[in-house]
Amino acid sequence: MHDILISVWLGIVEGLTEFLPISSTAHLLVAERLLGVSDNWEAFTVVIQLGAILAVVAIYFQTFWRALVTLPTSAESRRFALGIIVALLPSVGAGLALKKFLDAVLLNPALAMPFIAVCWVVGGVIILALERIAPKPRWFDGDKLPISKAFQIGCCQILAIIPGVSRSGATILGGELLGVERKAATLFTFYLAVPTMLGATILELHHVGSALSGAQATNIAVGFVVSFLVAYVVIRQFLVIVGRYGLAPFGWYRIVAGLALAAYLWV
Repeated sequence: MHDILISVWLGIVEGLTEFLPISSTAHLLVAERLLGVSDNWEAFTVVIQLGAILAVVAIYFQTFWRALVTLPTSAESRRFALGIIVALLPSVGAGLALKKFLDAVLLNPALAMPFIAVCWVVGGVIILALERIAPKPRWFDGDKLPISKAFQIGCCQILAIIPGVSRSGATILGGELLGVERKAATLFTFYLAVPTMLGATILELHHVGSALSGAQATNIAVGFVVSFLVAYVVIRQFLVIVGRYGLAPFGWYRIVAGLALAAYLWV
């Protein structure tokens, strides 16, 4: 029962934070430390990300399916697919190049926790500051961004390789600064999340797959389902919140969370 409760909590954390600009990786690392999770849960936290990925696919299934089946005949579908691929490439290259460094930080609690606290606070301040100076938007459709604009947003996603920096925060805020309307940048971020997270999960499973065991099947199933359900709700509500309030609430949250984590570490 104890393991099931941990699975539920981690599934909630993953589902809540994966698509918000507050860093799911950082929240999972902090949650694992607070819950006293051992190293043999590393594979679990990798697999439940697939639940969040499935939530995006479920919500935007018609968009993905229409683009897929009309790919040979529709220039618009080909542009949509090319935009996602082009946006994906920068983070793939940077992620593969920096993986050893990232593992050294992420797998070292003495380094990871203080680093996350600093990144949360700094990231919050940056969100609050940059949203104020974002230019007037010129692109309003997340399905039809120019290829060059998709690539530039993909370059912004490289920042998410740093522990504590949010993938969605980097791409949405980057999109705003590049002249993409906030909701359009958010929608494109959701599309880009599918291949990005799927590729990252497959890569991580290649490294930690040997740690999976039949005894963990129930825990993984519970975390997967919880992650999917929570992410499904979050994705739908996030667009509403972003459209009404922007990213400022999440900037303030990051500052408070970072200061709280720093206080916890200090004590």
